[in-house]
Amino acid sequence: MDITYRNKKIKSVCTDAKTAVRAYGLEMALIIHQRIDEIHASDTVEMMVKLRIGRCHPLTQNRKGQYAMDLVHPYRLVFEKHGDEIQIANILEIVDYH
Repeated sequence: MDITYRNKKIKSVCTDAKTAVRAYGLEMALIIHQRIDEIHASDTVEMMVKLRIGRCHPLTQNRKGQYAMDLVHPYRLVFEKHGDEIQIANILEIVDYH
């Protein structure tokens, strides 16, 4: 699956290890990059949800249409999908929405 990013800051965190470590620490940076690799390797978001890759799950209520993957508790990697045949994951934010 292809990946796009909401803004330059989130792209930098998700693609540059040094930036991720500075922003979130080593443990979180490793998991962020693991989740990005898992999204790249997946064919569809539905497959990730079905196989529980990174505990991927759809969100509800005011975040309907978005999906989340676990990072270091309580943080989540939140994204939305674009397209049906060829899907693109648009990374929105790293957030504790609880």
